[in-house]
Amino acid sequence: MDWDAVYCLVDDFCKLFLRHSRRVDDGKPHRDRSSRLSLSEMMTIMIGFHATRYRDFKTYYLWLRAERGCDFPNLVSYQRFVEWMPSLVAPMAAYLTFRFGDITGVAFVDSTALAMCGNKRISRNCVFRDIAQIGRTTIGWFFGFKLHLVINECGDLLGIRVTPGNVDDRKPVPGMCRRLWGKLFGDKGYLSKSLTAELMQHSLRLVTSLRKNMREQLLPLWDKLMLRKRSIIETVIDQLKNISQIEHTRHRSPTNCLLNILSGLVAYTHQPKRPSLQLSPEEKQQLEALTTCQPLLA
Repeated sequence: MDWDAVYCLVDDFCKLFLRHSRRVDDGKPHRDRSSRLSLSEMMTIMIGFHATRYRDFKTYYLWLRAERGCDFPNLVSYQRFVEWMPSLVAPMAAYLTFRFGDITGVAFVDSTALAMCGNKRISRNCVFRDIAQIGRTTIGWFFGFKLHLVINECGDLLGIRVTPGNVDDRKPVPGMCRRLWGKLFGDKGYLSKSLTAELMQHSLRLVTSLRKNMREQLLPLWDKLMLRKRSIIETVIDQLKNISQIEHTRHRSPTNCLLNILSGLVAYTHQPKRPSLQLSPEEKQQLEALTTCQPLLA
């Protein structure tokens, strides 16, 4: 990760964020003391953690003080930084929306499980007892949350939602795709007449594969080719979990868990290379011109 480039982008955003953010006056006196670390420095530190291969934040922070102390001369103690971390949730969420990609008319949707503990420790988990839920995916049962993603063919994020693990995959889709247009490609779990009709009102067509007990349908060749390329979003999810480390079972605070997910997503947007279909504008025009309908085999 290019630390200087990331810091410059974050710092430019933080100037706008602090300029437009206003605290509601509750009539009580407040001490507006400036911290030793600026907001942009703290956000850069969190993004850097998910861009490195460190699995433990304390080890990473001690390495940062030893190896990159010249870049952050006002570093505070580890305990003090952990106390400041909850204040980064709102600006990190706003910065993530700032990093969303361009709407190209082609989008892919999928969800993945974020387990908060092992299945044998579900009854003993106290941190997320009233927040997370037991859910099930094709891999099996889990206790935690679901991360719902929408990306374009370039691997850029277009929308995210974090829900309890027992929420239907189709429920967050209208909220994530409110500003999208074109075609949205998903798996069989997104089959729904009501969802298709709702998305069509926003000029977005939902295209999914069929279940084995359903009739064959006619699809344009362009749609069939894009359904075969739907694995790009599974590659993005794999990178989020194994490179950006958005999932682990060592959380001791729901707020810091949310910050961990947001920071990992932001770190993914700063990757120099992301999964992409590498379609040129000429190729997209040629594929869209192939409107011949062929039967989609179940």
